[in-house]
Amino acid sequence: MLSGQKNKPSPIYIYVMRLKLSLLSLLAVFFFSYCSNNEKKAEETSTWISPEAGRTISLGDTVNLQVKLSNEADSVVYFADGERLLNSKSEKTVSIDTEDLALGMKAITAKIYRKGAEPEEISTNIVIKSALVPKKFSFTVQQEFKHDTSSYTQGLEFHNGFFYESDGLLGESSLRKVDPASGKVLQLTKVDNKFAEGITILGDKILMLTYTENVNMEFDLKTLRLLREYKPPYQREGWGLCNDGNKIYNTDGTNMIYILNKDTYMQERYIEVYDHNGPVNSLNELEYINGSIYSNIYGSNRIVIINPANGQVTGEIDLTNLYPDDARATDFVLNGIAWDSAGKRLFVTGKKWDKLFQIQLSPQKAL
Repeated sequence: MLSGQKNKPSPIYIYVMRLKLSLLSLLAVFFFSYCSNNEKKAEETSTWISPEAGRTISLGDTVNLQVKLSNEADSVVYFADGERLLNSKSEKTVSIDTEDLALGMKAITAKIYRKGAEPEEISTNIVIKSALVPKKFSFTVQQEFKHDTSSYTQGLEFHNGFFYESDGLLGESSLRKVDPASGKVLQLTKVDNKFAEGITILGDKILMLTYTENVNMEFDLKTLRLLREYKPPYQREGWGLCNDGNKIYNTDGTNMIYILNKDTYMQERYIEVYDHNGPVNSLNELEYINGSIYSNIYGSNRIVIINPANGQVTGEIDLTNLYPDDARATDFVLNGIAWDSAGKRLFVTGKKWDKLFQIQLSPQKAL
């Protein structure tokens, strides 16, 4: 070999390089094909024009729905949280009235049908708020009753002339039947190793929640004997309970009220509670009265009145002057609402209070 002459590439080297070039060419073809397909796919996807995601709308206002179709469709059907609203045959704007929708965030879905193809679905969301200023109610005390100061009141019911009360705190919890006239505890069943929460009476049974144990309990109304315990298929805190004879309403300390089947206790749906200022949190003990849900707001002297159809707060009761802090021996909060449906009497009390009150509500006059 002469000095300075370059070595010729070996046949193996040439083969490897040709193979690399072939692979690079294939990858380039695949990449451009992938990008082209994605662009084509994007062009073939329908999109929302209105409403834009997260738009806030007042209950009762009209909202326009419009989509941009990727190609012609036989029909477009609109849904809110899975409930059918209306249908259209084109991209033409359609309007819906939100009056019959519940408050809170709603998933709005357009289901697009084309002959010979699977339906296409696209979604956006809106937030429905309440513009209604709740009616203010004042109160007068009609009667005072004695209340056992050992009871950390969680749930309160009036049934056939007696109070039924769940008493909370871990290691101290119980279910009680109480004589209204004397405040004497007539029957008591201890709730061992659990933190008792809200109760509601369903036929000949009492259903009780527990705070963080994720265990619900069923008791015999007549004997207060524990019939069974069960774990619901959801994990959340237990706070308040009530029922309207057909459905059970359940709180967890947020602004949510979960609606349960009265026979199976399984959750069917939920509502979000709003007033004109926004979500109303810390919903606690509940009572169903004349078509509305009354709820204690934990840590306050406030009771709100809620429309169970949509979660809207329609009324508010300020009980600050009912039993002022400096007039009672304990600083535990107001909690406990009971309704005598036969006598049309409303009762309220607080945790470890020595008094239980029968009160009469009246709308406050506008200033």
